[in-house]
Amino acid sequence: MNYRQDKSGKDVSILGYGCMRFTRRMTGVDVDKTEKEIMRAIELGVNYFDTAYIYPGSEDALGRILEKNGARDRVRIATKLPHYLLKKPSDMDKYFSEELSRLRTDHVDFYLMHMLTDLATWERLKALGIEQWLEEKKASGAIGQVGFSYHGNSDMFMKLLDARDWDFCQIQYNYYDENSQAGRTGLEYAGSKGVPVIIMEPLRGGKLVDLPPKGREMLRAFDPGMTPAALSFRWLWNQPQVTCVLSGMNSLEMLEENVRTAENAGAGLVSAEELALSKAIAAEINRNMMVPCTGCRYCMPCPAGVDIPGSFAAFNMVPVEGKFWAFKDYFMCTGLRKNSSAASLCVKCGRCETHCPQGIHIRDELVRVAKQFEGPAYSVGRTVMTKIARY
Repeated sequence: MNYRQDKSGKDVSILGYGCMRFTRRMTGVDVDKTEKEIMRAIELGVNYFDTAYIYPGSEDALGRILEKNGARDRVRIATKLPHYLLKKPSDMDKYFSEELSRLRTDHVDFYLMHMLTDLATWERLKALGIEQWLEEKKASGAIGQVGFSYHGNSDMFMKLLDARDWDFCQIQYNYYDENSQAGRTGLEYAGSKGVPVIIMEPLRGGKLVDLPPKGREMLRAFDPGMTPAALSFRWLWNQPQVTCVLSGMNSLEMLEENVRTAENAGAGLVSAEELALSKAIAAEINRNMMVPCTGCRYCMPCPAGVDIPGSFAAFNMVPVEGKFWAFKDYFMCTGLRKNSSAASLCVKCGRCETHCPQGIHIRDELVRVAKQFEGPAYSVGRTVMTKIARY
C-alpha cells in the first residue's frame, strides 16, 4: 500500500474504505461478510475508514468489527456530524456521544461536517457554538482532525475552505467530474492551502465501471489488462493534491483489485496517452449530452446566483445516468443550501452568454433545466431545507 500524509504528517493509505455500501441483509448489515472484507483490507494496509451517522448500521458494524478483532488502533476512523439535525448546542454532544458509542471508541480521528452546503450554513453552526465545541473536543483528544464533505460548485467550495483553518476536506471528484462539482479548480485550491483532500465517488456510482461499448473498446485497445476502475483510480492518484480515494468495497475481489492498483500508482506516473484515454472516454459518455457545456466557468459568477455549470452538468446526466440520479445531483448542487442556486433564478440578463466560448444559448437552456428538475419534488425538498436552515 502507498501512503500520503494528513495535515499532521501521519500516514493515510491512498485507498480508503468507504463504509456506506456494506453488504446488507433483510435484518441490516451482513456483519460476518463485512468483517472478512474489513480485516483483509487492514491486512493489506488500508488504514482510513469512512462512515457517517446517517449510513444505516454502518458505524455500529464498523465499531463491532474493530472491537472484536482488537483492531481499533490499527485504523483511522472518519465519521460525520449530521449538522442538519442540530437545533440547539447540546445536540452536538448528543450526536457525537451516540457515534462514539456505536463505534465503540473514545475518539474519532477525522470528523467531518457532513454535506456542508454553503457559508450561510456554516454561519448558522458558528452561531450554535460549533467552533468552540470542536476546539474543546480536539483539545481533549476526542476528535483528531476537523473537516467537511461537500457537494456543489467550486466557487462556494473555495469560500468554505477560506472560512476556517480546516484540517482536511472531502469532495466528489473523478475524470468525468473534472470540471463540475468542486472539480479540479477546487482540488488545486485546497492543495495550494495545504488542505488534504479525500475523494468520494471516484467511479461515479459505478458509471465509470459500466462504460458504454465504445468506451470499453477504447480501454481494451489501450491495455487489455486494465480495468475501468483501475483507469479511474490511477487518474486520481496521479494528482498529488489527492490524499485518499474512498471506495465502497463490498467484495474481496473488488478489494484485492483496488489494492493492486494502489500499489502501482502515484503522482506523475500516468502517461499522456492514458490521460488522453480518460478524456476520450469521458467524451464518449457525454456523447449524448443535452448541453455542450465544458464546465469552463467563464459564465460565472451569475448576478442572480444561478449555478450555471452545475445546472448543465446535472442536465447532461439525464441520458447517461437517468432522471433520478440527475435530479439528485441537481438538488444537491442547487437546492441543498440556504440560498438556492437554481436555474429558475435566471433573470435573463444575458451576461453569461457574452462570455461563453461554446456559444451556448444559456438563458434558453436554463429554462429547459428548470422544467426538467424543478417540479413538486424539488419544491418539497427546498421547503424542508428552508425549515432546517431556520434553526
